[in-house]
Amino acid sequence: MEEKTTTVKSLCTKIDANRLVGLMEGLINTPSVVGYYPQIHEYLEVFAREYGYTVTYDNRHTAYIYVEGENPGQEAVVVGAHLDTIGMVVRSISEQGWLNVRNLGGVNFHSVEGENVYVHTRHNGTYSGMLINQSHSVHVFDDARSREREFDQMAVVIDEDVHTKEQVEALDVRPGDLISVEPRFVMTDSGYIKSRHIDDKANAAILLELLALFAENKIKPAYNTYFAFPINEEIGMGGRYVPKEATEYLALDIGLVGGQQAGDEKKVSICGADRVTPYDWALTTELADLAEKYGIDSVLDIYYRYSSDASAALQADNNLAPACIGMGCMTSHGYERTHMDGVLNTAKLTLAYLLDRSLRERN
Repeated sequence: MEEKTTTVKSLCTKIDANRLVGLMEGLINTPSVVGYYPQIHEYLEVFAREYGYTVTYDNRHTAYIYVEGENPGQEAVVVGAHLDTIGMVVRSISEQGWLNVRNLGGVNFHSVEGENVYVHTRHNGTYSGMLINQSHSVHVFDDARSREREFDQMAVVIDEDVHTKEQVEALDVRPGDLISVEPRFVMTDSGYIKSRHIDDKANAAILLELLALFAENKIKPAYNTYFAFPINEEIGMGGRYVPKEATEYLALDIGLVGGQQAGDEKKVSICGADRVTPYDWALTTELADLAEKYGIDSVLDIYYRYSSDASAALQADNNLAPACIGMGCMTSHGYERTHMDGVLNTAKLTLAYLLDRSLRERN
């Protein structure tokens, strides 16, 4: 046990913060709105080849990197971070050539209004555009400030010379095309990270950094581990299917900041319950104890308007113990902000979970 403690502490010092930020920025800048996976899966494949891993997929297009543990057996654990982001889907095309949209996931249109967006067509590439309110100008519309910012009051205008429905259709834009949002990634000198899609690509970057760390140091996790990367968490479906041998699902997802939340951008939040379920008592206690053991700055918290891939797995009657951790994140589902300290604390706690299972007797 002392040897394991030493290993965890040593590896925590080897987490490459610069590489982690690079992975985060790369993931964030790769579009992967709910259900749109071609580019992000290519990014994952390139990473996996570099570090000697293989990516597999289930029929729902969740990506997995499987790593055999030091104690290989019939059971396995899942650590997951979803690759999908909130966004929109084309609902219809108006006669003036605007795209009527529906949200995918919990989009806050107040935050996204005026942002650059990208329309992914099935056969003709991607078009840039802008999300606007139907009453888009204070100089033109009396209700420009008061009109609702809901999906049926919003539209996407494509950055092409199109002014009719037929002209838009000639671009091969159709209902069902998916729309991603410009992330605008910024890393400040003081360690703050500002971007859309920190939820959940900051956590996906953590898993990739830990996989790189395992490969470089020839380290195995304590138990067989599936590193899972769902593509439809934002609509509540990401973790509903898991490999049958999984006994635990640790979801890495953002912690919440503000109001009655205990979360902090510089800390890792350990979630005790979300809107769906309390998380597993023993596993959550183990995570809190691991944070204390290794001096990881953490808080216990519960989330009111929130669910994760782990609670989705439980909802789908998977026979496993769920848990959830993640860095505190300001302005979630908007232009988000976190701090590198919170990212590193989340990485360290995940590493401790993967390597040091001595604090709880396993079934």
